[in-house]
Amino acid sequence: MSSGVVERTRRARPPGVHRRRPDRGRRLVSGVATALLSRLAGLVVPIVLVPVTLPYFGNDLYGLWMAVAALAGMAAFADLGLGSGLMTKLAPCYAHGDTVQARRYISSAYLTLSGLALTLTGLLWIFAGAVPWSALFNVSGQVSPEQTRMIALICLTAFALNVPLSLIARVQYAYQQVGRSNVWQTAGSLAALGAVLGVVWADLSPLLVVALSVAAPLLVNLLNTLWFFGRQEPRIRPTPRAVQAHAAVELTRLSGLFFLLTVVISFATNADTLIIAHALGLSAVAGYVVPAKLLSQLGQLVVLVNVPLWPANGEALAQGQVDWVRRTTRRMTVVSVLAAGVPAAVLVAFGEWLFAAWLPVPMGGDRWLLAGLGVWWLLQSALSPRFMVQNAGGVLVPQLVGWGAFLVVSVLGKWYAADRIAVAAVPWVGAVGYALTVVPAALYGYRRALRPHRGPVIERRVVQDCAR
Repeated sequence: MSSGVVERTRRARPPGVHRRRPDRGRRLVSGVATALLSRLAGLVVPIVLVPVTLPYFGNDLYGLWMAVAALAGMAAFADLGLGSGLMTKLAPCYAHGDTVQARRYISSAYLTLSGLALTLTGLLWIFAGAVPWSALFNVSGQVSPEQTRMIALICLTAFALNVPLSLIARVQYAYQQVGRSNVWQTAGSLAALGAVLGVVWADLSPLLVVALSVAAPLLVNLLNTLWFFGRQEPRIRPTPRAVQAHAAVELTRLSGLFFLLTVVISFATNADTLIIAHALGLSAVAGYVVPAKLLSQLGQLVVLVNVPLWPANGEALAQGQVDWVRRTTRRMTVVSVLAAGVPAAVLVAFGEWLFAAWLPVPMGGDRWLLAGLGVWWLLQSALSPRFMVQNAGGVLVPQLVGWGAFLVVSVLGKWYAADRIAVAAVPWVGAVGYALTVVPAALYGYRRALRPHRGPVIERRVVQDCAR
């Protein structure tokens, strides 16, 4: 009887499982290594650009640029969660070699987001004259209404057009091409750096600086998309004929939860700049956004390092390898905390000297502000691997509850802190709110994501014991 059970178990295993199991760890290491190199390039770009563009723009115009960028960041939900839902759905397709279903998901996502991008761009330009841009960003003094309107239109248009083009990174991650995706993203950052330095050196309009900085990554995503679907994976190339109603509905159902979660997280994590702009004015934004931007590179590094866990966990969960998921999550938690904590501690200790030597415009170096930003990113780094498990398993409700509570608590607390205490109190309020709301929800969601996959693991162990 035991031999029959073993034989049926062997037949049930997806083709290629034995070949891919030992490769997953190597792919993950490769993805983490290239993510580090990509983020290093992403870190160099703002380090070079801030001291160049800040005096070139002036505090008010630079603060406006960063405020518009924050608004675009808050609109990250414009992809309706289809990017996240697509990566979750593609991981099992890749694990089982199902190119037909993968092409259906990809075609549905591209068709939906391409139509959405064109619609958003058209509406933006049609109604641009009716939007009170200056009031929206609390602009006064040296920045004209025309400059405000054009910077907003340039940034938001590039963002809208990049919504479907940025799907390529999700597809590459799901198909375990993390290294190639990171190389393309690095090329986008370096292209933007070269273009901006060229415009500043030629002493051209600041509006051209803004335009080139947002257009370069968009162009790189377009080239990456054409190369991937044209040369590397033509079998899953999106076409209108491949769109299937059932696949589209299935993808949309999962993406709807990702959409709600992305809306909440986007507002919760990008509200600081707008809160400070309205509470204290645009001149205070520059003093906050420069150290926040520098430390955010550490946070983005941790996120970028952990994103390869998403499809890897999806593949592992599809094969019932819960032990691998647990072990890898623990290891990546340690890596994430060290990656964010060590540089943050150095910046807190030497930040005042660094800003004085780095920036031609005095910024100060409030250690309480730097420490608060460091703690904020350290908390997010510690939970990032557990979020990747929940995303892979499609367990989003606990995250939605935690982030929703954080949004309410943090916005009210940060507004009070900026107005009544000091700018340095803003990240501390965020860190305390995060610990009280998001952390418990994340720990519960992680356990819930693993629960449905425990049975298959126990069953395989019994089968192995019987085989012995």
